Amino acid sequence: MRSWALLITGLLTWAIAAGQASSPAHAFDVMVRCDDAGMSHAVNAGFERLAMSGLPFSASVMVPCAWFPEAVEVLDRHPHVSVGIHLTLNSEWKGMRWRPVAGARSVPSLVDSLGFFFPSRALLMAHAPRLDEVEKELRAQIQTAIEAGLRPAYVDYHMGAAVGTPELRAIVEKLAAEFKLGVSRYFGEQDVDGLYRAMPGVKVDTLVAMLGRLKPGVRNLIVCHIADPSAEMDALTDLNASGLPEMGRHRAGELTALLSPRFREAAQVRGVRFLTYRDIIAADGLAAMQRPAP
Repeated sequence: MRSWALLITGLLTWAIAAGQASSPAHAFDVMVRCDDAGMSHAVNAGFERLAMSGLPFSASVMVPCAWFPEAVEVLDRHPHVSVGIHLTLNSEWKGMRWRPVAGARSVPSLVDSLGFFFPSRALLMAHAPRLDEVEKELRAQIQTAIEAGLRPAYVDYHMGAAVGTPELRAIVEKLAAEFKLGVSRYFGEQDVDGLYRAMPGVKVDTLVAMLGRLKPGVRNLIVCHIADPSAEMDALTDLNASGLPEMGRHRAGELTALLSPRFREAAQVRGVRFLTYRDIIAADGLAAMQRPAP
């Protein structure tokens, strides 16, 4: 009962603070998309905390990861969260790797000698991934998510790998149409960047400052990566040269920023309305989607 009371309190707090849904008086539309649900227990715990806060957001789930079943349980407890499938063709963490849902032997062009996804998009492309194998794997991820009980509204793409070429993007679009799903960034969203590379200690300041850069009349998209603090997250090392050190602190900092009273208050002052992919698909329909410009 206490958890439900906290959830209801959180929903009311955000609805009042941000002029949500029932009030037309808003100046900016903001979509918060949090990626990598299912990656680890600490990530799932962060998603649960954010869901309990009542902030409307979209949760992108990684089906190949070991903690995917727990992510399904978390999201089942919070049906107000809009669910998406984070289509995955890369596995970037040293010591924590994942394999294709379809099975490595079914999609050999997508995996290394140990059957794991390649850590980077460049390595994936260097091994000439077969388009039929990409389609088989991405379809398996969507089907598995649905069979597990998730009700996805959209798809997006981990590290951009699934849309890395026009041919790959066409596969994503084909599967989205087949499963009647939206595609992230196909609804005129405009990214508001800055949070990912901000140092952990200033992420609250950074997120509040990002609200000052919102554009009126468009859907401002803030993509986040969150997790509870944990030794597990602190031990992760990104195998990509562009990856951030101390990723555990970065993800904990993003969660702190999203949960901070300063962010909620700044959103109220700016007249922010928070939307999810479920909201915009209900409002516009899937026919409104347009492939973003290169």
